[in-house]
Amino acid sequence: MTASRSFTQNRFLQTVLAAYVLVWIGTAIDPTDWLTWVLENILVVVLAIILVATYRRFAFSNSSYLLIALFLSLHAVGTNTGYAQTPIGFWLKEVFGLSRNPYDRVIHCGFGLLLAYPFHELLVRTANLRGPAIHWLPVSLILAASVGFEVLESFVAEIVSPGAGPAWLGAQGDEWDMQLDLASATLGAMAAMIFTYWQESAAANRAMPP
Repeated sequence: MTASRSFTQNRFLQTVLAAYVLVWIGTAIDPTDWLTWVLENILVVVLAIILVATYRRFAFSNSSYLLIALFLSLHAVGTNTGYAQTPIGFWLKEVFGLSRNPYDRVIHCGFGLLLAYPFHELLVRTANLRGPAIHWLPVSLILAASVGFEVLESFVAEIVSPGAGPAWLGAQGDEWDMQLDLASATLGAMAAMIFTYWQESAAANRAMPP
């Protein structure tokens, strides 16, 4: 599915945006910590501004917009209570017998799984890349973005909660939390690109003359 250049004619994108706004409003009601909620939403606002500002010159496919909205919705749910205290995370912990609330892992995996394809689409349409690079480069970009976010988050934690960094970051006592978060994002991106490669190969085979 490709996005219409005119937002007013793109009913699918309008529906996706409306659904996300409803999720965002719902999770903005009475958050556990207003400061954390604001900090967690700064990058969301920046991303929204970029997507709106560039829509006329570069409109992603509807598929990419849906994936972006799904990730931002998962993120919005975590901002209401904090990732480490998300109710659905405690449910997952109980169901799978885990030692910690895994919602932050879900988010990091979702970052790679849901946003690798938009990165891929951006590269396909703007960069002169061919061969394996068009599939492994989005994985590298997801990893680089994850590392950048972890570093930024650490700096913010030291400014907002000096001496309480691990607690503010939701590490839940896990000394390998950052490394596992990065691994989760990378594995998610790899899965997305393997699926994308399979889909594109299947489409190319169908397009070949008998």
